[in-house]
Amino acid sequence: MKKYCIGLTAVALLLGGCATQAPAPYDYTAFKASNPKSILVLPPLNESPDVNAVNGMLSQTSMPLAESGYYVFPVALVQQTFRQNGLDSPADIHAVKLEKLHDIFGADAVLYLKVKHYGTSYQVLVSDTRVTAEAVLLDARTGAKLWSGTATASSAENQGNQGLLVMLVQAAIQQIASNLSDKSHDIAGITSQRLLAAGRMNGMLYGPRSPHYRQREAVE
Repeated sequence: MKKYCIGLTAVALLLGGCATQAPAPYDYTAFKASNPKSILVLPPLNESPDVNAVNGMLSQTSMPLAESGYYVFPVALVQQTFRQNGLDSPADIHAVKLEKLHDIFGADAVLYLKVKHYGTSYQVLVSDTRVTAEAVLLDARTGAKLWSGTATASSAENQGNQGLLVMLVQAAIQQIASNLSDKSHDIAGITSQRLLAAGRMNGMLYGPRSPHYRQREAVE
């Protein structure tokens, strides 16, 4: 009996050790103190081999931020302003000092993005279109880090256990569809929502243009 009890205890400890722990709450002290109302989104750095990653991700960032209650500087206007100042490369734009960005645009905060993965990988049974991105939000006046996060979306998320023939057919159809359309662009939209939409655990706070602005402490 004693050995039986010891065995149960060991199993319980093993399961407890394997259980997923909730992430620690994000410290929003600097975010609240800054209380940004407008955000300047810079073209993302691209660490993936897909040259479409920069525009594909950048085009999906304005909506979740605007719906979260922030004024977002128009992407076309920002790109044109940088271009007129001889800056086309995201790396060169990220190197511009915050003080200079604040002088030019007058934004309260600047969002720096990095695309870690963008595109479709083809295997025998699975075709996976995946987009992973990181974001850091800095106060444009002080340089203080207000928030950071990362998110991933994949076309394979909802694929359950299926028969071999069904999986082969689905993989072939997905590969054809991905070749005919830019599926990564749609997946980038999901990644952007997960990364930048307020109201998520450890995510962005609601901005002053959101009806949830006064209730944002409830999601922290």
